[in-house]
Amino acid sequence: MPTKHINVTVNGHPHEILVDSTWTLLETLRDGLGLTGTKEGCSNGNCGACTVLMDDKTACSCLVLAAEADGREVTTVEGLEVEGKLSPVQDAFVKEGGLQCGFCTPGFLVSTTFLLERIPEPSEDEIRLNLAGNLCRCTGYDKIVKAVQRAAST
Repeated sequence: MPTKHINVTVNGHPHEILVDSTWTLLETLRDGLGLTGTKEGCSNGNCGACTVLMDDKTACSCLVLAAEADGREVTTVEGLEVEGKLSPVQDAFVKEGGLQCGFCTPGFLVSTTFLLERIPEPSEDEIRLNLAGNLCRCTGYDKIVKAVQRAAST
């Protein structure tokens, strides 16, 4: 398989990585950089478990080829922490029980962070609409919505 060197900044740290031309950004993050917080759920962009920020916009990393990330800035769930502590969004999810098995949680955390950067005080309808691309099979979403509301109030 052909390979390519890419330069990508992940969670504020520059990396030069040799990737297979068929690798997705998700594979590069998990297998190439050892950042296993981002999860592979559906492999077709429907579940949101692999959501990352790429150049300050959400992206399903299972749908982005690694080569497309060349020269870009990517933030994963690992990059949300603040000075070694949970971000307000992460803390709110813990305090409100907005996670159960945890598989979808990284995508929800990244999507919520993106939402609150754009809409600091979203209504419940705005929360539900903006997180519609993230699926959870455990929580029923009410605790997730409460976690987002808690994070918005901090």
